[in-house]
Amino acid sequence: MTTESTAQTAPIGVARQGNWVRRIPWTLIVFLLFASVPWVGSRYDTFLAEQIAIDALFAVSLNLLLGTTGLVSFGHVAYFGVGAYVCGILMKTYEVPFWLAFPAAGLGAALFALVSGYFCVRLIKLYFAMLTLAFSQIVWAIAYKWNDVTGGDQGLPEIPFPNLDWLSAIPGIGDLRESDQFYLLTLAIIAVSFAILHRIVRSPFGRVLTTIRDNPERAAFIGVNVRAYQLAAFVVAGTFAGFAGALYGIFSRGVFADYVFWSKSAEVMIMAILGGMGYFWGPPVGAAALVWLNQAITDYTQYWPFVLGAILLVLLFAFPGGIVGGIASLWARLQGRRRA
Repeated sequence: MTTESTAQTAPIGVARQGNWVRRIPWTLIVFLLFASVPWVGSRYDTFLAEQIAIDALFAVSLNLLLGTTGLVSFGHVAYFGVGAYVCGILMKTYEVPFWLAFPAAGLGAALFALVSGYFCVRLIKLYFAMLTLAFSQIVWAIAYKWNDVTGGDQGLPEIPFPNLDWLSAIPGIGDLRESDQFYLLTLAIIAVSFAILHRIVRSPFGRVLTTIRDNPERAAFIGVNVRAYQLAAFVVAGTFAGFAGALYGIFSRGVFADYVFWSKSAEVMIMAILGGMGYFWGPPVGAAALVWLNQAITDYTQYWPFVLGAILLVLLFAFPGGIVGGIASLWARLQGRRRA
């Protein structure tokens, strides 16, 4: 990841004034395309779009640690799982409304991130990564064994959709299926989450995080409390991972121990790296690519893990800076040739 690539899209640093990306409301166009799926696409298309959107939020939350702060977390799925279970237990077991259960999911994930992060930020590099993995395995063990609360290996099936009568009153939406209405609500929540995270990354707080990522010793020398900032990033990232988990539990109509297994952390890390962790919109692009490839390949061959792995290797070698990084580099070359 180079300073130039970071500056070009300004997800992790300060944007160049006059950036061509900023002249076109790409994010609005993509949002409207996703929002139109229930009307123009099939039920399967809506399912795929919702999975991509939720995974994109999960990947962006990880990238606050991975790309912005320079912390490699192998256990980010723990906060995703805490959010999913908190929301699922409250809505199914205690019949708490979504509007209370959803914020509680983020709060629960934030508290766990605060506790686990307190210990993790005291370690560096490989030791940090391994401790995050250890915490995620603790969460998985609790989810798998605490039958009375989490349902154990049976999980929490049939989590209800929230009451969306108010949404049904909006013209054009009332005729949609309940699942499609929840999809639109999910999309709105994720759009707001993206806006908040983007603002955080571009804020003075975000710039301090990039300074810590680039040179933690220099940051400490100029008076930055490195551990405190890393812990704050941990809590913010954990909170939004918890929100993603809560949405995923309702989307999949259940919360299961598999959602907290370490392989989910590996999957979301691949999304961030594949899309380009030096760019704010890299992880969402990586999420879309991985989810689509996974679904497309499984329809054609039983050897899909091998084929998917081979395709990912080709993409990573072809775009070492991620898909977004590769596109940005290609565009820069084309612009250079035009000027020449």
